[in-house]
Amino acid sequence: MTDLETRAVSAGPLAALRRAAPALLGYAAVRALGLLALALWSAARGKSAYTLLTARWDALWYTRVAEGGYGYEVRLPNGDVHSNLAFFPLLPWLERGLAAVSPLSYADAGFVVALLASLAAAWGIFAVTDHVYGLRAGVCAVLVWAVLPVGIVQSMAYSESLFTALAAWSLYAVLTGRWLTAGTLALLSGLTRPVGLAVVAAVWAAGVVSFLRRDSFGRERSTAAARGALDTPHAPSAADGGPHPGAPAWRRALAMLLAPLGAAGYVLWVGHRTGKGPFGYLDVQAGWRNGFDGGYAFARFVADKFTSVPGALAGVGLMVGVALVVWLYVTCVRQRQPLPLLVYAGVVTVLALCASSYFGSKPRLLMPAFPLLLPLALALGRLRTRRSALVLGGIAVASAVYGAFWLNGSGPP
Repeated sequence: MTDLETRAVSAGPLAALRRAAPALLGYAAVRALGLLALALWSAARGKSAYTLLTARWDALWYTRVAEGGYGYEVRLPNGDVHSNLAFFPLLPWLERGLAAVSPLSYADAGFVVALLASLAAAWGIFAVTDHVYGLRAGVCAVLVWAVLPVGIVQSMAYSESLFTALAAWSLYAVLTGRWLTAGTLALLSGLTRPVGLAVVAAVWAAGVVSFLRRDSFGRERSTAAARGALDTPHAPSAADGGPHPGAPAWRRALAMLLAPLGAAGYVLWVGHRTGKGPFGYLDVQAGWRNGFDGGYAFARFVADKFTSVPGALAGVGLMVGVALVVWLYVTCVRQRQPLPLLVYAGVVTVLALCASSYFGSKPRLLMPAFPLLLPLALALGRLRTRRSALVLGGIAVASAVYGAFWLNGSGPP
């Protein structure tokens, strides 16, 4: 970024909003297209698009938590127990709070929270990308995130948009040296989804590196002073993986202390409530057939696809998709993305691909890993504006149609 751009961003929230306006307007247009396609497709099938967005699958579980608190469970004939303790509390808290101060139902409140959170997430993605790669890349990153095939989830009363917003702004706070903000947002992300651990890991990685760099910087300054040198080396910048090493140590330490409290607090509370100690939350997830097996179950799922010709095509598609995700991450490393982004995206990817959960949800679970999209955003940013607009416009239409088809299917997204 140029000095002029840096001053514009730091001038205040209004200046930052004006800078992000093209990205946010483009994002809103893509989401509006997706909602329109969903409304038309649902009407043709005699279904309610609004019900699909607010009162099906996970959205229904969140509203039940908001309405009646924790303790609801469903016992299946095979012995599995689906407990609402599997759902982290921040989204239901916001639904309950908004419903308490407005005429909205809990489902309505969840939809409003999702819409506002998706805009906050888009702005956060822009802020991170603009800080690291500049304005044009920032706009492209937001639009690429908007046109993901699973992008319709960003408008559902799910927790993905809320989590992505908290994660993106926490990462931005780390990159710009706002440690207490980063730690607080990491805490809140840990109250939103289990993958909040990825934000905690990013804050901790940046904190550790900043402490090491501060020590190194201090030694360099001491050596230079002993030699009478005035041109001491310049400190590493935020874009190199952490803030200026001159940031107060207590702020970094406090941020690292705050970051895991949300996830740890909820997991320990669930363990206490279930009477199973610190591993109680894992038992709750096991009732949903969720767990972490290093990707074994997913690998078997893909391998089983090759027992038939139609299944083999799906299996090849899955393998190509996983290979694309891995390639994008390797590209992120080669492009020397800041350490917090690499750590965050890496943990989100590993947790999504190596979990033994419902395999159809893996694209949705990967959606918060927006740093993986930055190589694509940079490539689009190098094209002429008209050409990149045509590419993104075509993908936006395809994504809108796919999202409408997807949500009108039989299973959860």
